[in-house]
Amino acid sequence: MADKIKKRSPWLKRILIAGIIGLLVAAGVIYYYFTLKYDNTKDVKADYTVDALVLINEFKQNEAAANKKYTEKILVVNGRVSELEEADTIMNVKIVDTLTGSYAIFAFQQQDLAAAKKLKEGDSVSIKGSCSGGTFSQILEAESISFKRCAINK
Repeated sequence: MADKIKKRSPWLKRILIAGIIGLLVAAGVIYYYFTLKYDNTKDVKADYTVDALVLINEFKQNEAAANKKYTEKILVVNGRVSELEEADTIMNVKIVDTLTGSYAIFAFQQQDLAAAKKLKEGDSVSIKGSCSGGTFSQILEAESISFKRCAINK
């Protein structure tokens, strides 16, 4: 019986060592992504410049193709501010298609928060941001397109 235990222990040690190595690799990957720094959106060249209502309509007509084209790309979106949502340390600007209720929402970077706070509903605006993609809500029956790391485009 003692022989069986001794024979199993090398496998147990190997599995334990592999598990520890796996945890260390996972911790390194997580650390990398949590400390990843991005260039200031103002300084990055835009991949596309579009009108907000045209963009919303493109997502509504073919969400899969629009997501493939725009997700993780830098866009300059021109439109009229419909809503402003201020939270603790962020500001969200919404441009809404009033006919369908579909919208694009832009989350502003900390360094561009002051410029976003100067906006008012109804203002014409040009916003540069990284598109996170669009999703259709069955409940709201509306398309929503999210943007991150946004800045006022001048």
